[in-house]
Amino acid sequence: MNLNARGCIKGVVLQSRLAFVREKGGQGAVEGVLSRVPPEVRSILTDIILPVGWYPFEISETLDRAIAREFGAGDLIYRQMGGQSAAHSLASAHRNLVRSRDPHGLLKQAAQIHRLYYDSGYRTYEWVAWTKAMVRIFDCKSFSRADCLTIIGWHEKALELCGAKPRIIETQCRTRGEKCCEYAFAWE
Repeated sequence: MNLNARGCIKGVVLQSRLAFVREKGGQGAVEGVLSRVPPEVRSILTDIILPVGWYPFEISETLDRAIAREFGAGDLIYRQMGGQSAAHSLASAHRNLVRSRDPHGLLKQAAQIHRLYYDSGYRTYEWVAWTKAMVRIFDCKSFSRADCLTIIGWHEKALELCGAKPRIIETQCRTRGEKCCEYAFAWE
């Protein structure tokens, strides 16, 4: 495994994934997930993970695949992981992002949110209508189908915390060879 070839993510992402597994299936599920990853990744995941430390994206990608295999839930599991991550982070450290209960106010912070978790690339926000927006991610080395789905799940939960009933559609994805990952947001 060529660690760090595809950028880095913050340790809080790894912590969130492991917390999700623990909450969903207990310590037995954590051990099951860890048994599905290569020894060099297991070593990192069982050591102290620093929430603000940078870790190779490949670790997260490998962990995501192991979680999906452990629970056998496919795409849904990734959205659930993203949702739980938002629920935890927006209830504590980043609660100011949803305090005003303004979906556009949250999405305007797309660039800052991206920098909280990724060491490359950038996000843009575009106001479309009172209940619609577009968010795009450009030039991020760290991307995978699972990661795109966790981003959708994160934003679904974040918009719910703003009082909205969201619909998010990924209209472009770098995993399909397109120039960016693009998300169309709409809400009631």
